[in-house]
Amino acid sequence: MKLVSFANNGRKSIGAIDGEVVIDLQTAYKAKIENEGKLFSNQLAEVCLPDNMVEFLQGGKESMDAAKEAVQFALKNNPHDIPLTLNKSDIKICAPILNPGKIIGVGHNYRDHIVEMGRDLPTYPVLFAKFANTVIGPEEDIPFYPISEQLDYEAELAFVIGKRARNVPQETALDYVAGYTICNDVTYRDIQRRTTQFFQGKSIDGTAPMGPWIVTSDEIKDPSRLEISLSVNGEERQRSNTSNLIFTVQSLIEYLSELMTLDPGDVILTGTPGGVGVARNPQAFLKDGDVVRIEIEKIGVLQNKVKKVATI
Repeated sequence: MKLVSFANNGRKSIGAIDGEVVIDLQTAYKAKIENEGKLFSNQLAEVCLPDNMVEFLQGGKESMDAAKEAVQFALKNNPHDIPLTLNKSDIKICAPILNPGKIIGVGHNYRDHIVEMGRDLPTYPVLFAKFANTVIGPEEDIPFYPISEQLDYEAELAFVIGKRARNVPQETALDYVAGYTICNDVTYRDIQRRTTQFFQGKSIDGTAPMGPWIVTSDEIKDPSRLEISLSVNGEERQRSNTSNLIFTVQSLIEYLSELMTLDPGDVILTGTPGGVGVARNPQAFLKDGDVVRIEIEKIGVLQNKVKKVATI
C-alpha cells in the first residue's frame, strides 16, 4: 500500500493511494463495519484506523490489516452513496507523518558523498536530529529564510518505524519497518558549519520536505537496491543507488535500537549521495524559485519549490 496523510475541507486524515484515487481509510472501514451489521462502527473505526499516521502505526498489524480491508471494501462498494474515495487532485496530500516523535539523520553514509566531502569512511554512523518543525509535505514551498545564502539539497531514502524496537539484531530488523518514503534533508551549509555539530543548519523550519507517501515494507523487500536521484530545475544533480550505503537500513536499526527505543512513527533518514551543492565546482546552492525533484525507485517523486521568505 501507499499510505498518505491528506487534508480535505478542513479535515485531516489518512488514506491509501490507488492510482489517482485516495481511499479515506477511516470512513471506508466504518462503512465496512456498518455493512456487516456490527454496532459501534464509529468507535471501532476510530480505534482501528485513527486519522493520525503515528497513531495508526501504533496500532501495528491489526491497524495495517484493517487498512487493507478498508481499501478492498472501498474499491468494490459504495453503500448509501457514502464517499469512500476521493480524487487525488481534489485534496491536499500532506507529509505522510506530520508529528514524528523522532527524526534521526545519518550523515556521511554514501561512499561517493564522503569522497566529495574529503572525509574518511566512518566507523560508526554519524547521527544528528531534526524535529517536527522541519516537516513539510510534497508540493509545499521550501522556505528560504534571510539568515544565509547557502541553502543546499540532500536526496534521502527514509524509513518509518512500525513497531517499538529495542536491541534489535540485523537479522530481524526489517520486521520493524512500516515502510519507506522520500525526504529532502535541506541544509543551511554555513550555519551547519558554525560548530562541529550538524544540528543548527538542519533544524530550521521547513527543512524536511517529506513524502509523497509511505510505501509499506511488504512492497519493498530489499531497501538496499533502489535508484535515487535529484534534479534542480530539470538539471540532474545527484544519482546513486542505495547499494552504496555504508550503513544499511538493517544495520542502522540495530545500532540505533542499542542507543534508544525506536517508536512507531519515528523517521530515519539514511543519508545523501554525492552531488550536493556545497561540494560542486563551482558551488551551486538553491535559489528562490528553484524546483527540487527527488525520485526513488519503487517509491515515487517528491517535488518542492524554493520560496524566499522576508523574515523568519
